[in-house]
Amino acid sequence: MAEQGGAKGAQGLSARSFSTRPGVLSVLAVASALLVGFLAIALAGKDASGGYTRMIEGAFGSPAAFGETSIKTAVLTCTGLSVGLAFVVGLFNIGAEGQFIAGALAAAVAGHALRLPAPLHVPVALLCAAAAGALPALVAAWLKVRRGVHEVISTIMLNWVVIYLVHDWLVVGPLRAPGAISTSGTAQIQATAELPRLIEGSRLDVGLPIAIMLAVMAWLLLGRTVLGYEMRAVGANPDASRVAGIPVARRLYLAMGMSGALSGIGGALLILGTEHHYPGVFRTGYGFDGIAVALVGSGHPLGVLAAALCFGGLRAGATRLQLVGVHPSFAELIQGLAVLFVATRALFAGGLDRITARLRRQSS
Repeated sequence: MAEQGGAKGAQGLSARSFSTRPGVLSVLAVASALLVGFLAIALAGKDASGGYTRMIEGAFGSPAAFGETSIKTAVLTCTGLSVGLAFVVGLFNIGAEGQFIAGALAAAVAGHALRLPAPLHVPVALLCAAAAGALPALVAAWLKVRRGVHEVISTIMLNWVVIYLVHDWLVVGPLRAPGAISTSGTAQIQATAELPRLIEGSRLDVGLPIAIMLAVMAWLLLGRTVLGYEMRAVGANPDASRVAGIPVARRLYLAMGMSGALSGIGGALLILGTEHHYPGVFRTGYGFDGIAVALVGSGHPLGVLAAALCFGGLRAGATRLQLVGVHPSFAELIQGLAVLFVATRALFAGGLDRITARLRRQSS
C-alpha cells in the first residue's frame, strides 16, 4: 500500500510542477547559498559548524536575540513588500531606500513635535511616515505615466535627492536637535510615540506584528479583491488591461503610492522602535535589501515575510561569527548568493524537472 501510495504521489507530480512553484525554488536557492557559505568558511580553515551554530543562537537562541531578529525582520518585510507590490504592476521600484529615509525622518519629526496620547501618537507617526514615503514614489509614477520616464532611472535619481536633502541639509540644519552638534541628528521623540515592547529583557516590540499584519493585508488585497486582480492584470499586460476597461494609470499611481508608503513605514518602525530619533549618520541599506527580499520571496507577500525572517536572522546572528574569526559582513555574502541563485533558479527548475520525470518513468 505504501509503495502504491508513493507511486501515486510520484505520478501526481507533473514534469512542470517545480517550475511553477517559485517558493520551492527560492528555498533551494537560500539553502544553496548557506551551503556555499559553509564551504567557504571551512575552506578558509575556520570552524564552519561552530560558526553556523553561533549564528543561529545569535538570531533565535534567546528572547534578546529574537528581539534583534524581529526588529530587522519587521523593517525588511516592509521594504520587501514595497518592492514586491511595485513588481505586481510591472514596475521596478529601486527607490525604496530614499522612501525609507523619508519615512524615517517624518516619523522622527512627528514623534517629537506632536503632543498626543500614546494610543494616537504611534498611528499618527506611522501615517506621517507612510505619506512621506509615498511622495517620492508618486513623483516617479507621475514621470512614468505623464512623461514616459522609466521608473528605474527616476527612482534611482530620487533616492539620491532624498538622501542628500535629508543628510546634508535637514538633519544638520533646520531639523537638528537644539544645542546639539551637527552629527547628533534630530531631537528625541516623545515617550508616547515609542513602539511598546512585548517582552521584558528583549527589544521585541509591536513592529513585528505590524509588519505581519501588512503582509497579510497585501496578500488579501492582491489575491482576494477585484482591485488586486486589476493590479495583477496591469502587470501582466497593460495594453490588454486598458482594452478591458481597467484604469491602468490609476492602478500604477496606487501601486507606487502604496509601495512608497510601505518603505516609509519601515523607516518609522526603526525610528519609533529602537533609534527614538533620526541619527546624524543613518545608512542602514534596508531599502536596497528590500529588493533582495522581494526577489527571494518571489514578490508574494507571504514569501516576502519568510525571506525577511531569513535575512533578519542572518543580520542579527552574523555578529556571533566573529567568535570563530569570520567578519559579520559574511551575512551579506550569503544574502548576495541567495539573490544570485534566485536569479538563476531556472537551473534548479531544470534539475528538479529531470528528477520528477525520472520518478515518473520508474513508477510507470
